[in-house]
Amino acid sequence: MTGNARRPSRPFDTVLVANRGEIALRIVRTCREMGIRTVVVHSSVDRDSAAVRAADVATQIGPGPAKRSYLYPPAIIEAALRTGAQAVHPGYGFLSEDPDFAEICAGNGLVFVGARPEVMAKLGDKALARSMMADAGLPVLPGTPEPVSTTADVLDTGRRIGFPLIIKAVAGGGGRGMAVVRRMEDLAATFRATSAAARAVFGDGRVYLERLMERAKHVEVQVLADEHGTVVALGNRDCSVQRRHQKLIEETPAPGVSPALADRLAEAAVAGAKAAGFTGAGTFEFLVAGEEFAFIEVNSRIQVEHPVTEAVTGIDIVREQLCVAAGWPLSFTQEEVRPRGVALECRINAEDPARDFAPSAGGLTEFVPPGGPFLRVDTHAYAGYLVPPDYDSLLAKVIAWAPDRDQAIARMERALAEFRIEGRGIRTTKGLLLAVLADPAFREGTHTTSLLAEGISPDGVPHGGRGALSGTP
Repeated sequence: MTGNARRPSRPFDTVLVANRGEIALRIVRTCREMGIRTVVVHSSVDRDSAAVRAADVATQIGPGPAKRSYLYPPAIIEAALRTGAQAVHPGYGFLSEDPDFAEICAGNGLVFVGARPEVMAKLGDKALARSMMADAGLPVLPGTPEPVSTTADVLDTGRRIGFPLIIKAVAGGGGRGMAVVRRMEDLAATFRATSAAARAVFGDGRVYLERLMERAKHVEVQVLADEHGTVVALGNRDCSVQRRHQKLIEETPAPGVSPALADRLAEAAVAGAKAAGFTGAGTFEFLVAGEEFAFIEVNSRIQVEHPVTEAVTGIDIVREQLCVAAGWPLSFTQEEVRPRGVALECRINAEDPARDFAPSAGGLTEFVPPGGPFLRVDTHAYAGYLVPPDYDSLLAKVIAWAPDRDQAIARMERALAEFRIEGRGIRTTKGLLLAVLADPAFREGTHTTSLLAEGISPDGVPHGGRGALSGTP
């Protein structure tokens, strides 16, 4: 896209990045290209991080625990005001979907790079978002239109919609706050446990129920929307390879999704965004079975997997976020979005798949990312980096583009095989990712969210005797 060249100047002089790891570095790099001064806040644990090294200004805001640093608004706001920042980019996770933090930013004269607080609050309430999208004409699964609060209501819902069903935390996100129930006799106890867990994790114990669509694909649509009424869909992504409802591999376009279904998904996402009054970068998530689909939720922030969309469209989503936050219109129209080729993203996490994906902290003695054409590696790690136990386990994202899916898979397999990661006590998901890429169902594009549960064991060994690939780093 060349539309950015028509803009008169940079949207902000200084942006504070309220995040860490690879996404903080990702934001800093786009800001640098736009001539924007960057301020990176960091905990004491992250004082030597790659994002800190790349920033124009770095300021420590607290100790390692996120609640005392990256989740502590007073320290972030003070840092922004002290360093002359005009805007705050929250990245993903942490405070990125916190409407209270967005309001605090506005109250202190800072632009929050994201959706408006009132819109974020509505979409962050998963039950309310579900109801809003149903009113906007998006298909939703049978379930409760509002949160349920009593065991009697839960049991009544179970009898009405049947099993299996899924209990979801109203304030949940990132794959957390969900539980599947297959039998009526387990429903009451699972409801109580899920509500208690949601209260402990999110500070909100409300839950709602939906009928579970099994053996479905998880497909999402990336949207960008400005304050001038323009909403654009940037294609779809398949996110069906998951562990504990959290994604491991994403690709665009989603395999097995027909052009007609892709158009319907994009139209639904655009209609939903317009109905909600959404602005910024967001993602509408759906379950897909055959030619049918159902709305799941909206993420009012940039996604971890945004690079695959950038790879096929040539659009810098972070750049557009910053410009939209400044009140500028999008630099392109829907007609100008012309995705090309196929892109895959593999998340390399510091986890041990053989031990139920237990986090793996320690020092990296060797860290050599792959290279070559049409390959991108987003990472904050390096040889000598100490993987902390305090945060998310993501070490790197490997993104491979090719003209077609077979070439993209081959390029990703080569890249993962080339990636050298060693460290004291460090285990990674690299072997599991290679096993998934070799799996026949994945190769054929027929895989669903059940792939890891039914097709490949957590240690990276395919079930059913389809060969063995270890889950070693």
